[in-house]
Amino acid sequence: MTARRIAESPLDLAGRLVRDQFAVIETGDLAGATATVTPDFVNHRSVHEPLSARDRGPDALRETATWLRRAFSDIRFEIHELEVVEDRAVAWVTMHGRHTGPHVVHDSPDGAVTEVFPPTGRAFAARQVHWFRIADGAIAEHDAVRDDLGLARQVGWLPPRPTYVVRMLAARRRERRLARSG
Repeated sequence: MTARRIAESPLDLAGRLVRDQFAVIETGDLAGATATVTPDFVNHRSVHEPLSARDRGPDALRETATWLRRAFSDIRFEIHELEVVEDRAVAWVTMHGRHTGPHVVHDSPDGAVTEVFPPTGRAFAARQVHWFRIADGAIAEHDAVRDDLGLARQVGWLPPRPTYVVRMLAARRRERRLARSG
């Protein structure tokens, strides 16, 4: 008796792809990026990430995951709702995590380090909405709206305290030196 593969419905496929893309970021299992996104995948929210995360394809997703995981540990996406219409999927989520590493902001278009938020150790839960376009059985495009202001308040970036501003300036100087030497 031979096993027959049952084709996934578009809803099941999109749901699996969305969950798998979040898992790449949650677990750091970067090999999953290749199976999740198309070779020309684009993340429209990567404008303040390192230049390598602004490229296309699985390597760009891997770079985004690495960048996020450097700043935040215990990352988890709680999916509240997932809707699929034709080739589009929308996920309403809460991203949970803890700010345990430097969050480095890069300028657009040259990728220079503009701001660095040193770790505060604080936990956060920030609401987000993610849009995905599915093509050829993988995610071809990603965009999002995130509550970055809420995240900034929860982790202690806002309101800015004088001692934290000094830590930010020192961290930015350190990250700029690292960028020049690496």
